[in-house]
Amino acid sequence: MATGDLLSIHPSELKFPFELRKQSSCSMQLTNKSDNYVAFKVKTTNPKKYCVRPNSGIVLPGSTCNVTVTMQAQKEAPPDMQCKDKFLLQSVAAPDGVTTKDITPELFDKADGKVVEEVKLRVVYIPANPPSPVPEESEEGSPSRSSNVENGSQDAALLNAVSRSLEEPKEKSAEAWSMISKLTEEKNTALQQNQKLRQELELIRKRNGSSNAGGFPLLVVLLVGLIGILIGYVFKRT
Repeated sequence: MATGDLLSIHPSELKFPFELRKQSSCSMQLTNKSDNYVAFKVKTTNPKKYCVRPNSGIVLPGSTCNVTVTMQAQKEAPPDMQCKDKFLLQSVAAPDGVTTKDITPELFDKADGKVVEEVKLRVVYIPANPPSPVPEESEEGSPSRSSNVENGSQDAALLNAVSRSLEEPKEKSAEAWSMISKLTEEKNTALQQNQKLRQELELIRKRNGSSNAGGFPLLVVLLVGLIGILIGYVFKRT
């Protein structure tokens, strides 16, 4: 808060939320600390850039006057967001009953020993959209403990699901291969028995002789019977 014998000014500097191509405003309160009428006037080093309402007025004893300062939209930001603009607030004791219409430049003339208080106010730019706060982390550059636990649980569940999806086809494939291997083994066994029977039949045929008329029907009967047994065995297994 800036203060003098006549007026106290709050705040002591003009803070404008800065955003390119957008107007920005701030306000200050002028409080009359004296028992007299006080006339004030606001000046700036860059009048084309700012609009002050009211730029002059009367503050009654013990009362407060609000002044709004509007900064025009800016096309570019100053280096390092530092502004060199300044404001000057002049105040002077005025006759009782004076009004705003009675304020003239001569009222703030320092001639003839008149006391004119002057307070300088600087301009400060502040970000219009400050960054959102960053969530706390357990260690620099690493997520919090709760986040690690949650991510670990999700990864474990995903890994289990993938493992199950990979193991199921393997189990089915192993079962199928086992069945195929078993059937192949039984088929080979049946073929071996068939070959053995053929050899025995051939041996019996040679012993009986091709001229033995009674032997031929016996061989046919035996051969048909053995083939029937073999075919039944194979079909039963498959």
